[in-house]
Amino acid sequence: MIFDTVVVGALGVNCFVLGCEATGQGVVVDPGDEVDRILAQVKQRGLTIVAIINTHGHFDHVGGNRQLTQATGAPLYIHQADAPLLERVAKTAGMYGLPGENSPQPDRLLEDGMQIEFGTHRLQVIHTPGHTQGGCCLYLEAEGRLIAGDTLFADGVGRTDLPGGSHTQLVESIKTRLFTLPDQVQVYPGHGPTTSIGHEKRHNPYLD
Repeated sequence: MIFDTVVVGALGVNCFVLGCEATGQGVVVDPGDEVDRILAQVKQRGLTIVAIINTHGHFDHVGGNRQLTQATGAPLYIHQADAPLLERVAKTAGMYGLPGENSPQPDRLLEDGMQIEFGTHRLQVIHTPGHTQGGCCLYLEAEGRLIAGDTLFADGVGRTDLPGGSHTQLVESIKTRLFTLPDQVQVYPGHGPTTSIGHEKRHNPYLD
């Protein structure tokens, strides 16, 4: 399968372009900014985007939603608990001295356990509240890959000092929803380098 990372925006968000080589169908996860670069990657891979997915509603992960939905016509997915954040993108980004564009409302709502298909591949939604109340991870079971949003990082976890955040809830989500996955599963966070479930079980200092 196609699994490309495009690092976008001032906060270095990992945007993912996933694709099925057999059918040419693809999805984009967390188009936070620099949509022209994301679209260039999509074009280079020859993909037709069938879904745009936000792991959560923070401005740095959703800032390109409007431009990308307009360019592709693909439906936008986010968890219901984070949907209200989409209309506050410009205000929130401005608090950090950054430009931002409010997002359209979602076409479809992520739910725990739902499957999103693109070609022969399938993403399973895992609801992991804590960083935000609607935070979700996306599991590619057949490929042994997890897109973790801002839930779990390499030797770190998502911040919980923003509205809707809860450290206790985040740790519970990681331990009960993510650490039940096989150790060899590769974890692709919303920022920073890749890690694995096994490494984080053994070494993450925030989960003792």
